[in-house]
Amino acid sequence: MATAAPAGPRRVVPAPRTTETRVQQALDTAGVDRTLPTHPAISELLAGAGLRSGSAYSVRGSSALVMAMMAGPSADGAWCGVVGLPSFGAEAARGLGVDLDRLVLVPDPEHDWLNVVAALVDALTVVVVRPPGEVTPGEASRLAARLRTRGGVLIAVGSWPGSEARLEVESNVWTGLGSGEGLLTARQATVVVTGRRAAVHQRRHHLWLPGPDGTIRPAESTSSSIHSRDDHLTHWQDEAVG
Repeated sequence: MATAAPAGPRRVVPAPRTTETRVQQALDTAGVDRTLPTHPAISELLAGAGLRSGSAYSVRGSSALVMAMMAGPSADGAWCGVVGLPSFGAEAARGLGVDLDRLVLVPDPEHDWLNVVAALVDALTVVVVRPPGEVTPGEASRLAARLRTRGGVLIAVGSWPGSEARLEVESNVWTGLGSGEGLLTARQATVVVTGRRAAVHQRRHHLWLPGPDGTIRPAESTSSSIHSRDDHLTHWQDEAVG
């Protein structure tokens, strides 16, 4: 009769990298009390504060700004999810500091978006969602309770009732394009931040999004003459790369 081999160190075989697997891995390491380190440029937008766990934020006008908000927690080991953004640029997110190995993508949740987001809020630290339509106060309230319980952060692309802060790109100036030729190398954005708390009430910030070196950081105010020259370019470029 064959005898069992002595037990040795258990070898863990990585599971296939499916959405279900990623969510389960996040659940295995989830906790309520989590710190949310913030990208320095985002902290500047929020008057030196970080992302408040258990809160929702809304962003308009820039997918790069959304990625920057994800970057701080992601770089610190947090799991992130993106729902309802089929054109989300994973490589662009990686360039801004998002760890793709801890990223769950649900490009098209169809009509079940609210349940999908609720499930991800239970498992992940940061969840980004673009709702298919206007969000009702009741829908926002349902997710707010889960956010508070899990200590996570929701970032909505568009409006969101009761958001902690609203960040909107008011204008852009692109650099790097000459007279009909060249490559876009950098963008300066004017970001308007409003919120429920006095620290983030109606503030304007100028941000490299990104700068010539690829980083996101505060920038000096851009001149109106440059802005006028690039207005036509900014419009379609925002649609192309966010």
